[in-house]
Amino acid sequence: MIFRFRRVYHTIVLCTAIWFMCSVLILIYDGLSFYISADHVEVMKENHVNDLRRRTWSANYEDLPKSHNRNGLGEYGVPVNLNSTFSEAIRAGYKKHEINIVVSDMISLHRKIPELRSKACRWKKYPLHLPKTSVIICFHNEAWSTLLRTVHSVINRSPPHLLKEIILVDDASTRDEVKDKLDEYVKTLATPVKIIRLQKREGLIRARLTGAAAAKAEVLTFLDAHCECTIGWLEPLLTRIAENKSNVVMPVIDAIGDKDFKYNSVSEPFQRGIFRWRLEFGWKPIPAYEMKRRKDETDGIRTPVMAGGLFSISKEYFEEMGTYDTGMDVWGGENLEISFRIWMCGGVIEMLPCSRVGHVFRPKFPYSFPARPGSNIDPVSKNLMRVADVWMDEYSKHFYNIRYDLNSKQHDDVSERVNLRKRLKCKSFKWYLDNVFKELSVPDSNFLFSGEVRNPQSGMCFDTLGKRDDHPLGLYQCHGQGGNQYFTLNSKGELKSEDNCLDFNGYDLYLRECDDLGQNQKWEYKDSKVHNIRRNVCLDRGDSNSEYVKAVACSGQESQVWMFGKSK
Repeated sequence: MIFRFRRVYHTIVLCTAIWFMCSVLILIYDGLSFYISADHVEVMKENHVNDLRRRTWSANYEDLPKSHNRNGLGEYGVPVNLNSTFSEAIRAGYKKHEINIVVSDMISLHRKIPELRSKACRWKKYPLHLPKTSVIICFHNEAWSTLLRTVHSVINRSPPHLLKEIILVDDASTRDEVKDKLDEYVKTLATPVKIIRLQKREGLIRARLTGAAAAKAEVLTFLDAHCECTIGWLEPLLTRIAENKSNVVMPVIDAIGDKDFKYNSVSEPFQRGIFRWRLEFGWKPIPAYEMKRRKDETDGIRTPVMAGGLFSISKEYFEEMGTYDTGMDVWGGENLEISFRIWMCGGVIEMLPCSRVGHVFRPKFPYSFPARPGSNIDPVSKNLMRVADVWMDEYSKHFYNIRYDLNSKQHDDVSERVNLRKRLKCKSFKWYLDNVFKELSVPDSNFLFSGEVRNPQSGMCFDTLGKRDDHPLGLYQCHGQGGNQYFTLNSKGELKSEDNCLDFNGYDLYLRECDDLGQNQKWEYKDSKVHNIRRNVCLDRGDSNSEYVKAVACSGQESQVWMFGKSK
């Protein structure tokens, strides 16, 4: 009897243990499938009640059509190179769109992009409940395939419960393919896509404001019309805004080739957005103090200025902060204005390493910008003047020293923006430089000489030739407009163009980042000669065919005579 009881007892214990182990395994499997499955959003939709109990999840959503050919041209971001038989069509495409439209049209609208995130980003958890976003895409005569590839990448890689709508703002396009054909196409999409047609060209700034006003979601996400979003691009952006509505965030912007449409991922360490004193956007390595502030590689990178084409912002905060400066025309400078305003008025701008979006960088714009009737200044310059006069305080003089041609120009009244700055109780531009962009060198205003640097015999002047960083010092016919021909020689002996110093290391004569060492970058101007003290050489214009200034042994030749003077 006792023997039978023991057998029954052991059987019960064994069954209980097996049941317990199976339950644990099921729970582990369920948890892992929720956190790392690429289809976890589908699981969430099918088993909503259970998933609501979970508080975090991983950003791995991707939903490509089942019919999608993953072996097609351009898949996984590989380049597409065509033979010479396509040359004529490619040239015609560039004339129309400034991209290789032949290649773009061959690539699927749903092409797959390889996993680009770091391992830490792939395993990072995000809150289940995040605010929804309206994605706003403005375009003017955009190519069909690049526009639709942007739209589909948003749909395919955005969890449906986070994507409220896509708003396409057509800035008075004239081409048929983005009119009725586009209207019919978007009706077939599961995600709501709204098209707003502007009756006249308004430019990017006012087109975006139109889209923002129509948006219904809590978060506005602005994208250019030639982008490709990658897996996990949206959740990091929305999470930071959910944490604080004054966080304004942008993805890491990868480059898509305009010729072969290769997806070129930016490698770490990343760079962050900055500005130069001529109020031109650029990229610079992340300084040590910012790296030290971050706790791990997934943390946002605080950036003094954002590129402006791709970012997310709380709609409520966007409106509280004064949206865009509506006194600006078309495009240009709006990214600087909103960046200064966000930082100086209590907000934060971050680039998030776990969010990545590809962007086609075209060699030039395939369309012209509409000028305001009666204006004697181009829209970009006018916009930059507004930025300087409203936000830069006493530091605006450094902008006008470089853009000497604008000193005689006038822009529209900025009193409304000045009053906005007072109402928001914004900090000074000095605070911005001391706390946000600490490494920016403030130009020495006590110039020994400034203006153009002319060789009287030839009428040629120092010229940057439109290049910005680490490039030879060029020569060009003097034009008296400042800009690329505006140079300064300060009390430290630095011969500068904007933020760059003229450097001669014994071999190369280059404009490059100032090093404050007072050696290869130390010059003196005496007896109409520009002399490098350490190397004991003088600047020479060379022969009549020279495109660049040369550093040679000093002599009395007229090719080494230079006259400084304000541009007139």
